[in-house]
Amino acid sequence: MSGTTVLLAEDVHMIRGALVALLELEPDLRVVADVERGEDVLPAALLHRPDVAVLDIDLPGIDGLAAAVQLHDALPACRTLMLTSLGKPGTLRRALAAGVHGYILKDASPDELARAVRAVASGRRVIDPQLAATAWEAGPNPLTARERELLGMAAQGARAQEIAERLRLGLGTVRNHLANATAKTGGRNRIDAIRIARDNGWL
Repeated sequence: MSGTTVLLAEDVHMIRGALVALLELEPDLRVVADVERGEDVLPAALLHRPDVAVLDIDLPGIDGLAAAVQLHDALPACRTLMLTSLGKPGTLRRALAAGVHGYILKDASPDELARAVRAVASGRRVIDPQLAATAWEAGPNPLTARERELLGMAAQGARAQEIAERLRLGLGTVRNHLANATAKTGGRNRIDAIRIARDNGWL
């Protein structure tokens, strides 16, 4: 059977079913696999060899960006289109750095989704213009990789002492990184810094 084959990854069952149904309405698109967790993406892709993987960015387990990186390394012929419900500029930058080929909002129309899948399959890059403009205006992520790591752990509830023990760092070093991250985000405190970093897609 000819046409573009698609793997879909979305954790909400109802949304996943609706997306599969919408894509299957297109005569030239065929969904060969659908999964709900990030760690299931690569095994399904290796089994079915889809032309395009349509990935929700917020998958449980490993997220959509990490799954995209795995696909890029193990199955470079499979192109990736990310779906997101929130247009965070920092997340778009991370997606582009991960080598994804398309990035659109979940509230795009069925026609827009189908066009994006076709465009990505044909070798073009697709980015929602509103997201691209927002990312351009927002500027780059001010946090270093270490600051992102530590602030992310703090966002999950880890205290400075626990972070230091888990990463085998000095407590003072951890506190300095977290203080730097707070200052760079412009947050009033660590909780505010986490909120700002999340809102901008820096975490």
